[in-house]
Amino acid sequence: MPDVFDEAHRRCRGGEPVALATVVATWRSAPQPPGATMLVAADGTVTGSVSGGCVEADLYERARRVLDTGAPELTRYGISDDDAYAVGLTCGGVLDVFVERVDAHALPGLDAIAAARRDGRPAAVVTCVAADAGDPPGPVPADPAGRLGRRLVLTGRQPTGSLGDDRLDAAASADALGLLAAGHSGMLRYGYHGQRRGCGVSLFVTAYATPPRMIVFGAIDFAAAVARIGAFLGYRVTVCDARPVFTTTRRFPEADEVVVQWPHRYLRTEVDAGRVDERTVVCVLTHDPRFDVPLLEVALRHPLAYVGAMGSRRTHDERLKLLREAGVSPAQLARLASPIGLDLGGRTPEETAVSVAAQIVAARWGGTGRPLVALDGPIHQLG
Repeated sequence: MPDVFDEAHRRCRGGEPVALATVVATWRSAPQPPGATMLVAADGTVTGSVSGGCVEADLYERARRVLDTGAPELTRYGISDDDAYAVGLTCGGVLDVFVERVDAHALPGLDAIAAARRDGRPAAVVTCVAADAGDPPGPVPADPAGRLGRRLVLTGRQPTGSLGDDRLDAAASADALGLLAAGHSGMLRYGYHGQRRGCGVSLFVTAYATPPRMIVFGAIDFAAAVARIGAFLGYRVTVCDARPVFTTTRRFPEADEVVVQWPHRYLRTEVDAGRVDERTVVCVLTHDPRFDVPLLEVALRHPLAYVGAMGSRRTHDERLKLLREAGVSPAQLARLASPIGLDLGGRTPEETAVSVAAQIVAARWGGTGRPLVALDGPIHQLG
């Protein structure tokens, strides 16, 4: 499916306005997190989703109306038990969706975000999605609703656009950069002149963070499958192995980069250069102690999101012994997912890749890996 931002940018550059619906707040078991978007083009084409199908039909009609009027709308969707025909979320969650028209007037900001994404730089858009009628103490602007839809674009250079007040721009920029550093989209609330209070204006920060990395070590068939599913999940995938005959772009076409280097030296270089962070996933598929042990020494001593290693239980036990001898602490060893993956009973490289991906997703969101039918409570936990 096309990327929603890329589709919006492409159409606006072609002179076509679009309606962009963004989830700006959620409660309980909402199906999509803040920042999820759906685009409706003037020709009726839909890109993206905000609820997995529960409210899209109603939202489509709202988006068409916003395209015609240009007036943004903020809508809350929740449970509709009282009326079987009302639009609502069957999952029991609640979400707020902001629908706005995006057209050629927004093109400078869209161009700046597109350039930042191409360069691997983070970017953020701060949009006014609600304005209260009053803002005591102090004067109330004559037309507070006129702030709706105003945007401030942050790309690491000079901000573009304005929210209508210099002090509000400064406060929102500082807080949005904090959200961007954490890779999170979210809501900010201020007074009309940037006062840090709960009433006045509600601003939604859409964070376009650089994608997290997945580094796969070991140029084997299983690595090709893991690289494919990693790319599908949105990771920037690197495959690394010391053997040039196996480590080729032809064998790993889905990888963003293929590196011929001793694994531990490569990871050490990336760590020292600051190119890995707490979102980085490392999959060690070499199951050869010459490669595994020095590599895992580096990986386990840094706060990565996930470190998994392939191998039999006998290989795992021998690997643990060598890592202990190398001085890796018990707490660091406890972070190692080995043997790698969840128990799905799979055999093929593709089935194994699914089990590895499932474990990575569970680690990211705190999932149990158990069947949902065996669990109680909300399906979608708050992150």
